[in-house]
Amino acid sequence: MKIKLFTLFLFLSVSVCAQNKPSTTNKLVVVSSYNQYLASIKTDPNKELVEIIKAIPNIKLDIRYATKNNFMRQIMYKQARAFARKPVVESLKKIQRELNKNGYGLKIFDGYRPYAITVEFYKKASDKNFVANPAKGSKHNRGCAVDLTLINLKTGKELPMPTPYDSFSAAAAAKYENVTPEAKKNRDFLIAIMAKYRMNVLENEWWHYDFSEWRNFDLMDIPFGKL
Repeated sequence: MKIKLFTLFLFLSVSVCAQNKPSTTNKLVVVSSYNQYLASIKTDPNKELVEIIKAIPNIKLDIRYATKNNFMRQIMYKQARAFARKPVVESLKKIQRELNKNGYGLKIFDGYRPYAITVEFYKKASDKNFVANPAKGSKHNRGCAVDLTLINLKTGKELPMPTPYDSFSAAAAAKYENVTPEAKKNRDFLIAIMAKYRMNVLENEWWHYDFSEWRNFDLMDIPFGKL
């Protein structure tokens, strides 16, 4: 009898705890259907993932994840292409135009990133602070983030920055002070001109910029080959 009463008490306790547990967790929504993506564009043309170089022909690409020259040390993209949502590309177009007047230009390392790639990054990255958690998704997955740097328009060479792209060091932070005056000047100039056109730097990565209205766009898992 005592065992039965104990079992009943245990069952009721678990039931009460389950009822009191918050049920507000939202399931992560990731669009993997190409048809669903096309339908979203018909509703809102701004949701189109535009190939950056087609919209800005003189922009430079260095798509590291299509090579082994990246922190993963393996090829992650089957195609060396860069995409972003339409308003993001419009911002980049304005930035490129202003930079060109001063003898500079943009070099793109990465843009839209399919969600499946973010999952792989998180599994293998040694420092999780420098990769997005798949539980939340990345702004790259939304087509609302770009990784880039500045180049000299005449030579095509990158301007000196505090660290190389995808560095996991403390010096990669946007406000890290212990860097050369030239690197600081170039980094701060890049951050300022990007912010002018609604592209905000990520705190721990001077090369990463998020579109200010990223919340309006879904996480995506559409491969480059379909775009």
